[in-house]
Amino acid sequence: MNIEEYFGRISFNKPHKDADLQTLTAILEHHIQTIPFENLSMHCGEAVELDLQSAYDKIVRKKRGGWCLETNHLLFWALQELGYDVCILGANSYEPAENGYAAEMNHLLLKVVIKGDCYIVDAGFGGSYQMWQPLMLISGKDQPQGPGIFRFMEDSGTWYLEKVKRKHYIPEHSNKASSDTPDMGNIRKIHRFTLEPRHIDDFRELNVYLQVSPDNILQKKSICSLQTTSGVLALVGWTLTEMKYNYMEGMDLVNITTLTDEEVEKTLKDKFSIVLENKLVP
Repeated sequence: MNIEEYFGRISFNKPHKDADLQTLTAILEHHIQTIPFENLSMHCGEAVELDLQSAYDKIVRKKRGGWCLETNHLLFWALQELGYDVCILGANSYEPAENGYAAEMNHLLLKVVIKGDCYIVDAGFGGSYQMWQPLMLISGKDQPQGPGIFRFMEDSGTWYLEKVKRKHYIPEHSNKASSDTPDMGNIRKIHRFTLEPRHIDDFRELNVYLQVSPDNILQKKSICSLQTTSGVLALVGWTLTEMKYNYMEGMDLVNITTLTDEEVEKTLKDKFSIVLENKLVP
């Protein structure tokens, strides 16, 4: 595994002598704009291994993406190589359908300390809830980014991440704007976590569960999403969504296309730079 090869994969060629916030921000931005969040392996009959070498070979050498256990693990390695004070954390995602947080830890994210300040770094959430820059770990402070305003709230050692949503403008649906979940107001809870350091081994059961349990969303849907300079692309099953952030004041432009089986493969190649070795069953 070679840090320069990883930099080549994410098209990062800036100076990186210092393990500072500016370099961290640039690496995260390059990472999320070149490495998709995707679970296509399980819909191609491929097993997802939890070791770093497997994630490196898949993402860096085979030009694939991965879910949080792969892409954040790879980022963790890269930041360590560059001398960052970084550790793995575990989070419980918010599940809107259940109106609550997952009972078990089901997300891997990173904490980075720079000059005494703590930042949360996450390259593996995907979709429109993916952060674009590191978030300072501070309670109650609005942190505006391209995708929207992120905010942490802390209560008795548990941290909650939420995002202020914008309305969606979907041209083909109507002339009116719509909110994705109007009943919840404009705040979307994302996940909760503590600052207890984790090891990749703490996620072994989760890695197996996500691949065998028919109940989880990753089993039910094939997902591939990639951040762009102006928004996000997402292919879920046969549905391609292209979102442009802040197309109008406080409103995101959303274009939705339904693809055929043949178009799915072409779209993965053209828009996500992914060529699969095995047949995808969306």
